[in-house]
Formats: sequence, structure tokens, C-alpha cells
Amino acid sequence: MKSLLINLSFFLMISIEVTAQQQLMVKTNYLAQSDPVLVFKPDGYHAEKSYPLVYLLHGYSENYQQWSKTTDVQAMANKYQMIVVCPDGFVSYYLNSPNDVRSQYEDFFFKDLVPLIHRSFNIDRKNIFISGLSMGGYGALRYFILHPEYFNTAGSTSGALFPDFAYYRQVSQQFWGTDRLINDLRNVIGDPEKNSWTAYGIVNLLQKHPTFKRAFIFDCGTEDILYRNTIQLKSVVDSLKIPATFISGPGDHNTEYWSKSIEHHLIYFKQAMLKPE
Repeated sequence: MKSLLINLSFFLMISIEVTAQQQLMVKTNYLAQSDPVLVFKPDGYHAEKSYPLVYLLHGYSENYQQWSKTTDVQAMANKYQMIVVCPDGFVSYYLNSPNDVRSQYEDFFFKDLVPLIHRSFNIDRKNIFISGLSMGGYGALRYFILHPEYFNTAGSTSGALFPDFAYYRQVSQQFWGTDRLINDLRNVIGDPEKNSWTAYGIVNLLQKHPTFKRAFIFDCGTEDILYRNTIQLKSVVDSLKIPATFISGPGDHNTEYWSKSIEHHLIYFKQAMLKPE
């Protein structure tokens, strides 16, 4: 009991429930502020049944509400009978910043958020999935590669997979007309001349973990400025003989594309589900 009380002291969980949807505010020592999280439980959620879990990570410049503005997350939870969790990643790139002790997002996710979700909801531990769009696609694949024991499989849609100073300056100028993206990345990762951004790329992570051969799904629209990121990943995945599923088709880096692409991920996750022992 003492141990439980110590663990719970790290959290301030305020739950606001609207039908099957809940909003949590998670207090943590790993971030500069509490993390808002949306949780969608399927209709008919029952305390005696375990449910698959999907983490959906948002993109850069957005927040924990992006997915609920992109698609009907509650309808997805109902259709696939899964719990869906949408945390706020801020501009953290979902990693532990070597430059800012108040931005240790990877530690927050695995040491605070995951245990809290497991305690608070009925989770089928064999069937936990993670996906995300843009920056969130990077985070999802990063977590799957570095922490494969937590997940059944993962997905990335329109993933911002390879932090590169010159390329991301172009992306930043195209979307916002400023250098905001690279300025935020500089705050998170550090000066690119002193701390190589490319070392954080998904390709680099795969090459550093040659025993990783787990299946996952990734996609990108052919008109997306990040399409070349995805093609690079496909080339490396093929060369490493990783059994990943790649989907390519018309689409840009926008809500219209993501509202359709995420359905492929949920279908893929459903097909990958493991049966209880």
C-alpha cells in the first residue's frame, strides 16, 4: 500500500467524462506542465472485460485534441472495441530532450502515462498499439523500436521521420512562413552543429538495432512534402528485411488525408491482435 501511495503521488488525475470519453490531467515531474490526455472507451465498456489499447500521437504545432478534430475517435473506439488514448506531446518530438530537463517526454510516457492508463482502465496487455501523424508518426515508430516489449505493433502516417536542419527549415517555411519548427527542434535536441539531428532519425534507430524485425504499418500521401521521408524508410525497411506494410496513394499533409489513413492502421491493428492464452 505504501508503494502504491508513493506512485500515485506523482499524478494529479482530474477526470471529466462525457459519455464514453474522458479527459485526464496528468501531473508529472518529467515535464514543465501537466499533460492533458483524452481517453475514448468503447460503448459497452465493462469492468470485467479487457480491451485492446491504441495510443494516437498528434503532430507538431497541434495538441491532444488533434485526432478528435481529424476524425470521429469515439466511433473508431466503438467500431473496433478498443480504448484510444490521445496524450499531448507539445513540441517535444516525443523524446527526452538532452537540452531541457523539463522536456523528458519519453520518460513521462513510459514511467508515468503508461502505468496510469494500465491502472485506470481494463487493458489487454497483449494488444497495445501505437500510431501517430507527422511528428506523432515519428514518436510511434521510435517507441516501437526502442520499447518493443510494450506494443503488439505500431503505425506512422505522414511521418516526420528524419530530423534534418535544411530539410525541416524548408518544411517550416512552407507551413508557417517562419523557422518555428527548427527553432523548437533546436530547443529540444540542441544545436545541429553540435548534436546531430539525423542521429535521431528512424533509419538511424533501425540501423542501430539490427535485431529489430517486428512488423508495422506506415503510409504517406504522394503530394506530401514528407513523402521522401517515407520512401527513404521503405528503402531501409526492405534492405533490412523488416516485414512492414507500406501504403502509398494520392494525398497531402492534411486532415483530409489523415482522416482516411488512420482507418488502415486500425484495420491492421485488428488483424494483428493476439488471442489470450
